[in-house]
Amino acid sequence: MKTYSAKPLEVERKWYVIDADGEILGRLATKIASILRGKNKPEYTPHIDTGDFVVVINVEKIKVTGKKETDKKYYRHSGYPGGLKIASFQELMAKNPALALEKAVKGMLPHNTLGDEQFQKLKVYAGSEHPHAAQQPITLNKEAK
Repeated sequence: MKTYSAKPLEVERKWYVIDADGEILGRLATKIASILRGKNKPEYTPHIDTGDFVVVINVEKIKVTGKKETDKKYYRHSGYPGGLKIASFQELMAKNPALALEKAVKGMLPHNTLGDEQFQKLKVYAGSEHPHAAQQPITLNKEAK
């Protein structure tokens, strides 16, 4: 018996909507990364993008546990001397709530072109509205995730 390997043109992509209201950041990010990679499908192939599209709404209501809200730091650097920028989780959520979830999910995907393709299928919105109703997304409730 031969091992099945998915072909890029044979992959059927679905759209999922996840409500992040009251969810824990890391636990939600692992579920999203798994769907983006396609690990929830029987035809999963590690070197082929077999994942689905994920739309996340209500990201401004996401939570973290413990003292991470004040102690967790996000670092970025401009490339110039002394260009290190540091923001706490609270500051990041006040400025751009979607960025915290995007950074968490991106870190869980492969760090190559395949990971870049998979990350492009993630759509994150701070509010409860999204413009992807035409794709007829499937709502994942809290138990099914």
